[in-house]
Amino acid sequence: MGENAKSDNQPILSVVIPVYDEEVNVGPVAEAVAQVLGAWDRPFELIFVDDGSTDSTFERLRELTTRHAELRVLQLDRHAGQTAAFEAGFRAARAPVVATMDGDGQNDPRDLPRLLERLERGDVDMVNGVRVKRHDSWLRRISGRIANAVRNAMTHESVTDVGCSLRVFRRECVEQLSLFDGLHRFFPTLVRIRGFRIAEMPVNHFPRRGGRSKYGVHNRLWRGLRDLFAVRWMQRRVLRYQVRCEVSGSTIPKRETRNSKPDTRYPRPETQNATTPQHPSQPNTR
Repeated sequence: MGENAKSDNQPILSVVIPVYDEEVNVGPVAEAVAQVLGAWDRPFELIFVDDGSTDSTFERLRELTTRHAELRVLQLDRHAGQTAAFEAGFRAARAPVVATMDGDGQNDPRDLPRLLERLERGDVDMVNGVRVKRHDSWLRRISGRIANAVRNAMTHESVTDVGCSLRVFRRECVEQLSLFDGLHRFFPTLVRIRGFRIAEMPVNHFPRRGGRSKYGVHNRLWRGLRDLFAVRWMQRRVLRYQVRCEVSGSTIPKRETRNSKPDTRYPRPETQNATTPQHPSQPNTR
């Protein structure tokens, strides 16, 4: 995350925010993120992904682009779901570090610099937020805790708050993700499956400013539990190998050998000691 990116205006941070029918919230969220990261004084881009909204969300975002040069807006051709919106944002992101957050105004963008500072220490590849003093209904809090506990038990993980959308990744993490509908609920586990290391940090949580939540007990708890079986299958079937060596004739041009471990197109930490223990079934890919 060097300062040389500033010279050619290449962003060093891409913030991906999926939204669906959030016409009331997209303006305040965009303004708040732009203000915080503007003071951070490093090049960034803000990518809103409109997941087929039926209200004026896209029109409001398009109007915001006239005031914020760093703002990019993607509009999906239909309502494809939050995982699809995240993936579209990841594919569009240009920076070596990618952040995600919700578009409903409940995440605090002032937490982003702290998460980035933690990532810059160099010993982890992803920093996941943990919401403190959640401002949700008691039913959402209880169902979230139950779902989180069951996910951890079945995946042998210890993620405190898998439902928190406020997180930062090194770009290579999202490039290695294999996403299917609903798997945005398992980003920390999916990242760790690929051999990356994660840390957690407490973050703020605000009441919803307007609009209505798109999630209830059915699509948060029961669908999440169903998707657990797919994630558990992925944990068991992930390819685990490294190319020991390559021997070739002198006439064959050299190229980077691709292993099953994450690629190194972007800087990886050199430190061997992670703050979060590896999954017991995950081999050491260092």
